[in-house]
Amino acid sequence: MAASSVASPLCTWLVAACMSVASEQETSPRISVVSSSKKLSSWARRRRLVAKVGRESFGTGLISSFCGSKFQGLMNSCLALEPCGAYYSPSKWSSSSVLFGENGFSLFGSKIGSGQRLERTNPAAATGKAMAVAVEAKKEVTTKKRSLAKKRRVVVTGLGVVSPLGHEPDVFYNNLLEGLSGITEIEAFDCANFPTRIAGEIKSFSTDGWVAPKLAKRMDKFMLYMLMAGKKALADGGMTEEFMMELDKTKCGVLIGSAMGGMKVFNDAIEALRISYKKMNPFCVPFATTNMGSAMLAMDLGWMGPNYSISTACATSNFCILNAANHIIRGETDVMLCGGSDAAIIPIGLGGFIACRALSQRNDNPTKASRPWDTERDGFVMGEGAGVLLLEELEHAKRRGATIYAEFLGGSFTCDAYHMTEPHPEGTGVILCIEKALSQAGVCKEDVNYVNAHATSTQAGDLKEYEALMRCFGQNPELKVNSTKSMIGHLLGAAGAVEAVATVQAIQTGWVHPNINLENPDNGVDTKLLVGPRKEKMDIKVALSNSFGFGGHNSSIIFAPYK
Repeated sequence: MAASSVASPLCTWLVAACMSVASEQETSPRISVVSSSKKLSSWARRRRLVAKVGRESFGTGLISSFCGSKFQGLMNSCLALEPCGAYYSPSKWSSSSVLFGENGFSLFGSKIGSGQRLERTNPAAATGKAMAVAVEAKKEVTTKKRSLAKKRRVVVTGLGVVSPLGHEPDVFYNNLLEGLSGITEIEAFDCANFPTRIAGEIKSFSTDGWVAPKLAKRMDKFMLYMLMAGKKALADGGMTEEFMMELDKTKCGVLIGSAMGGMKVFNDAIEALRISYKKMNPFCVPFATTNMGSAMLAMDLGWMGPNYSISTACATSNFCILNAANHIIRGETDVMLCGGSDAAIIPIGLGGFIACRALSQRNDNPTKASRPWDTERDGFVMGEGAGVLLLEELEHAKRRGATIYAEFLGGSFTCDAYHMTEPHPEGTGVILCIEKALSQAGVCKEDVNYVNAHATSTQAGDLKEYEALMRCFGQNPELKVNSTKSMIGHLLGAAGAVEAVATVQAIQTGWVHPNINLENPDNGVDTKLLVGPRKEKMDIKVALSNSFGFGGHNSSIIFAPYK
């Protein structure tokens, strides 16, 4: 791979140019890199022309014109066939998007890892002026200091939710505070032959006034939930039609993901195909893809900033929220709608998770089925819905007089790299994710006193997350932990966003919701750290929300009261 990078056309041209200029300034005879002939090749003619231009136009030659730039290391590598010190260090190249990406992938096809040395021959030409120039340039680079711009702050100014416990943030959170369960028997289809017949199903839902009727009939529910939650977040954030007209729409983006996408639309297309392709819905492909809900919302609003979706199973929403915030921090946007949506309570969705042996079968008592950290838990309960946060750059929010609910401090992602569905037995990925999130947000462990846990009500997952939390925050006597899933079930890709809404509401109201169904805590679980069966008053300093997904995806995001 190393040799192939030198052989590319761009590097060959640079070798020719450099050798032509450098050799003419030395007294030693010129060494030709092509076979001698009376008639010059086109390559040689280009080399001579470059050398001539270098002498006449730049005086000191082509090398000097690149001196002090990021090309310096590459130039000297070509001249001496041995990389200089700057070439070995990935940090020296991190800002050069032309040559190397952040992951060290070269334009020439080779991958440069940290501390990886390229094996090349080192001819006598390695000595002399070229190396002196490299050393001088390296010193110049290290003495320059880049001025650091003030970090842009990100705040939450709007909340939108569609859930089994209500479709307004206040209604939703008040029901959580009361300890009400949204888990019931499934009514959308006949599931009498399924061993699991319960879910956090949305019973009453209307898109009137939010989505055009023609689209509402054709779209998958995950898209309808997403569109409605997104528009409700704008309304909750005070984004009136008049103000929307004044927005710079090139600085507004939408980043809302889904774990499962349009499963109902896709399933219906398969059933239609059994008869004939002519019976298939012409919208089955776009309305089944996970990105289209986010895209449709952007089209509706006319927002031309970043627009895409992320799908990382049940960690989807947190990935979307953190990436949306990063767009604002980098100055690419001022406003972002972000979150997640899923609607997988259909026969194929229910049957798939039953086949995984992941679901509770407590059909006789649905409201008691989801019981995080309880010894009698027998699996999670499926839920459906959407959650969307309106994020804004702080000064932008202040200029328009927005109500600021909380500040988004940061977050992180990691991968267990262990198993498709099971957490790492040592919880290393989760611990690393939490620690990286704290570091990225600039928060001390002692400051975190509230955690909205992922806690799905599975045997392995609940305990491993609890142990990771104790490793990170166990010394904090003020810490309180709860699980929103105890009342609404697991909303899959939407879980993180709906739980982020609950976390922000906890900061706003000063109340944290209870853990219901925690009657016989698991061995080793300290109930003093878990919120009890009733809501608790709390002065939240910093709140952390976790979401983990199949594939070993870990995500942690951090909120705090705006000050």
